[in-house]
Amino acid sequence: MLLDKRPGCDEALVGVAPGVSALGAMLPSTPLQWLLFLEASRAGSGTAWLARPQEPLLVMTSANPGGEPLVTGNEEAVRRLAGMADAYLVHDRDIAARCDDSLVRATPRGTVMVRRARGYTPRAIRLPRSGPPVLATGAWLKNTVCVTRGDEAFLSPHIGDLDNGRTCKAMEEAAAHLLAILEVRPEACAHDLHPDFWSTRFAARFAARNGIPAIGIQHHHAHIAAVCAEQGERGPVIGLALDGVGLGSDGAAWGGELLRVDGAGFTRLGHLGELRLPGGDRAAREPWRMAAAALHALGRGAEIPTRFPRDGAAIVAEMLARSSHSPPTTSAGRWFDAASGLLGVRELAAHEGQAAMQLEALAAAHGPVQADRSLWRIGDDGTLDLLPLAAHLADTRDAAFGAALFHATLVEAIAEWTLQAAAREKLATVALGGGCFVNAILSNGLRHALAVGGLTVLEAREAPANDGGIALGQAWAALQALG
Repeated sequence: MLLDKRPGCDEALVGVAPGVSALGAMLPSTPLQWLLFLEASRAGSGTAWLARPQEPLLVMTSANPGGEPLVTGNEEAVRRLAGMADAYLVHDRDIAARCDDSLVRATPRGTVMVRRARGYTPRAIRLPRSGPPVLATGAWLKNTVCVTRGDEAFLSPHIGDLDNGRTCKAMEEAAAHLLAILEVRPEACAHDLHPDFWSTRFAARFAARNGIPAIGIQHHHAHIAAVCAEQGERGPVIGLALDGVGLGSDGAAWGGELLRVDGAGFTRLGHLGELRLPGGDRAAREPWRMAAAALHALGRGAEIPTRFPRDGAAIVAEMLARSSHSPPTTSAGRWFDAASGLLGVRELAAHEGQAAMQLEALAAAHGPVQADRSLWRIGDDGTLDLLPLAAHLADTRDAAFGAALFHATLVEAIAEWTLQAAAREKLATVALGGGCFVNAILSNGLRHALAVGGLTVLEAREAPANDGGIALGQAWAALQALG
């Protein structure tokens, strides 16, 4: 469970989740963990110690090399974890199926799922109506698969990023396991539009082998469909999808999308203003590149080498000037990276979302500020232009104030943008989906602003708002496409 840090937390727990506003905490959930706590507490025998606060804090991590699926066999563990583990505590019961730990955030409105796995899978999610059975293979990051049966959807446990062979194999095993235990023969296989995802390729092979259609579902459509599926919403909605990246139906890199979603179809109503990705995917790992892209878009590209005196800065400036190896994106996640780079919060990210997480922590520590209405523009074509905000941040010296201003202004800008679209489309319900909604300041602010504006707000609860819920949305959209 993600818990907000109290004052003094970073000083008391030096080096544990530095620079972010929450800690992941868990109570022992298995008999073995209770025994480990008993041993660490030196409480002796009996159960009286359970009623007292205990000093020991045990750090738990999954039994796998970074980025790979859980190791499930004793012999495999000894071989694969050699050099990482000093000792092995094994069992004579085999692990039948991998299941990682779940990750949730407690809110006044109930539990919000960040990673759905142990304790929650394969618990069924009730769909708004029954339909033909579908297998959905998810996306590339935070992959899960989903199987529908009647009016129920079953998400697999969190599998992980499909960037290595072991995780790809684990995805295929998870799909086979779900289909077997549910005794389902799919009538369609749903997948992301990106042709290079392993999940897409697997879906194509599975569909061909079983003589069923493979149905491609656009990434952000799937984000919104996932929210509608778990919230029982069948009618058309405004969909606000904010995430890192997903392949658009036009072949471009989308990520800040305003959609009208109606069952198996969607219409793109608008998007965030584009920034370029100098170096492609590398820009997602190096926020300073997104800051450089913002400076270039502002006509301030000459500042890039001096603003970021590092190897490659002059080359990045030249790439942007020539539009070389710098595809455009509407990604909301990359706007967070740009803000972080402009404010000097984070220039290089050690893990996905680090720049955005630290930006959020700074904003939370600073406290609320007033949004500046002059820092955004909404175009007649539905584009939300945030370049005035980027220009202001580029000249802001106080990083904490800049982080708070970025969040406040982003919330008000997106709320106004969404409310205008809802009025044009004559719709009163909006669904919020995408990994950016893990950000509590953004999600809380938009929920309040959109509700005050008269909209019914639907949010992810049972499935993650991030790519861990994509498979659910793919399955629901494909089920409706089948009739």
